[in-house]
Amino acid sequence: AGAPQLKPKLLRFVIDCSGSMYYFNGHDRRLERTLQTAVMIFEAFAGFEHKYRYSMVAHSGDTPCAPLVEYGLPPPNEKERLKIVRRMAAHTQFCSSGDHTLEATREAIDEASRHLENVDEAFVFVLSDANLERYGIRPAELAEALTSNPKVHAHACFLASLGGAAERLKEALPAGRASVCLDASELPKAFRAMLTASALRDDES
Repeated sequence: AGAPQLKPKLLRFVIDCSGSMYYFNGHDRRLERTLQTAVMIFEAFAGFEHKYRYSMVAHSGDTPCAPLVEYGLPPPNEKERLKIVRRMAAHTQFCSSGDHTLEATREAIDEASRHLENVDEAFVFVLSDANLERYGIRPAELAEALTSNPKVHAHACFLASLGGAAERLKEALPAGRASVCLDASELPKAFRAMLTASALRDDES
């Protein structure tokens, strides 16, 4: 802590583009929040490529990893950002039902771990609508996935909560590993909290 950052921080955003995002958008605007989050990420890191390298993938019933943004190739302008956002929205509308959250989390952490020698720290943010109970996914399984590599800081952000599902998941996961962000404006606070928590853990170790 306090030392100059000599290498970029690596961030991988794993974004829920499942059918439930489209289906329940009329109920709680979860898809709109997700798309707003993507735009927020594009804008937040523009001009800071020397300090942060990020990638973005989607997960859904079709796949645990649909590439959206590759490392070092962020969308350079509003037109390219709009293309990605439209692709995400279309994916939610036409993908199959199902859930690949666990596989998406494990794959993202495994992928991020391959870059550890070349980065200052590696982070994985899994964005989900918390619709895991429907597919029989237990909190213990998600906890295992999020902590599968101690050198990669992984965090789940739940963007929707039907019947308190997101709050139950957060309570069941290890402390500091999950946030409930029912408003896109809450996400920067969650990201900052995780970055700070990782620095404190490193300070204590």
